Amino acid sequence: MTETKSRSPEFRLAAGALGGLWRDLFRNAFAYRPLERMRTDGPLLRQLPERMRESAAWTPHALVGAAALFTAFIGLASAGSFALRVAADFILIVLLPVISVLMTLVRPVGAFWMSLAITPFAAVASGGIWPWTPSTFLSHLTVLVVVAARTRPRTAAWMWGFTLAFGTVLESFGGWRPTSTTSVFAMASAFALLVVAVVQIRRDAEREVTVQRTVTAVERDRRTLLEERTTIARELHDVVAHHMSVVAIQAEAAPYRVENPPPELEQAFVTIRENAVAALTELRRVLGVVRAEGYQAPDAPQPNLARLDGLLANVREAGLETEKTVTGAVRELPQGVELSAYRIIQEALSNTLRHAPGAAAKVEIGYVLGGLGLRIVNGPPTGPVKPSPGAGHGITGMRERVAMLNGDMTAGATEEGGYEIAAFIPVPPTCGTSETSETSEVPEALVERVKQA
Repeated sequence: MTETKSRSPEFRLAAGALGGLWRDLFRNAFAYRPLERMRTDGPLLRQLPERMRESAAWTPHALVGAAALFTAFIGLASAGSFALRVAADFILIVLLPVISVLMTLVRPVGAFWMSLAITPFAAVASGGIWPWTPSTFLSHLTVLVVVAARTRPRTAAWMWGFTLAFGTVLESFGGWRPTSTTSVFAMASAFALLVVAVVQIRRDAEREVTVQRTVTAVERDRRTLLEERTTIARELHDVVAHHMSVVAIQAEAAPYRVENPPPELEQAFVTIRENAVAALTELRRVLGVVRAEGYQAPDAPQPNLARLDGLLANVREAGLETEKTVTGAVRELPQGVELSAYRIIQEALSNTLRHAPGAAAKVEIGYVLGGLGLRIVNGPPTGPVKPSPGAGHGITGMRERVAMLNGDMTAGATEEGGYEIAAFIPVPPTCGTSETSETSEVPEALVERVKQA
């Protein structure tokens, strides 16, 4: 039986480095990888007029083309001093370095190998500077920079190491000359690649920070939404529990109001009461799941529109001038509708105090046949107090309350510089929350017994 020997950390590190070298410089080295255009919505191109952005998006390609043209000029100038004699020398000293630069636009790694391969032949054809002639010096430096910018810092390090080793080998075969350019090229390329690597690392870090900020914002919005829904569930618990308690009380008291009720009727009321009590039990269980640790149920009843004047008085004491307008026939609405309307107005006025200090606010309530309309609008901030920044959580809570009741809501800035919130909550004409007066006639002991159940 053979035992699998664990590899040492040094071996795994070396294997990983060689695997990275193979992937970066050898596997699919001449694959077609065209250089992409710049984004027209980037931080630089956004500053330009819109008609110039499309042309400016080709700036990287234009820079590579300019480098190739400059390489050609340098090659022709150096060829004149080296007594260019035949067409083969022109190809080696001028044409091939230019092609290697242009090749970085479509096959970047292949351009590196081509530029490295033509270096000794161009040096032999020139008969002077060894091993990098002026044209190959510039072309190979351009290739290193472009390929490093298009790949990753690790690839740039591999290319610089191969270039340095290749130059050292050429020095050993060709002998040291006063015109040797290996050390000069090593320093120049190291500095250029270091600049490219720093820019690339910073760009990647900014991109990662942007992604993390986006993810954080999404998670924060999701958490805020869940918190708002939990708050709404807690508040509506009291509303639903109250109505279910009334149903249970009325069901148990109903047989005592009829003389000699039939057994079928008594059994029906017993079933109604049992279902109401079961629903209350499940409601409390669900509320226990969504209730936060340390949450205390309020002792006071949930607010409604009848208590709106007290809210307006409080915000007036805080310095917010508020005007209330009520239109339509005022009537009692379902308790959940009134609670949501109260909370929406409360949050809108709180936002005005925070984000528009010194402004006046108007609260408009419209009772129509199909439901309830709300409009809260404030003016622009005035005075020396600076507005407080907000995260938009209040607006999220308002939208959740309106959506829960199948309503519509809009929120946005006004032309005067203020803010307006408009909502409509549909209410069927037959809906009402007026409780029958017979509830008060139910024996107190019976009420307590249902509450305990």
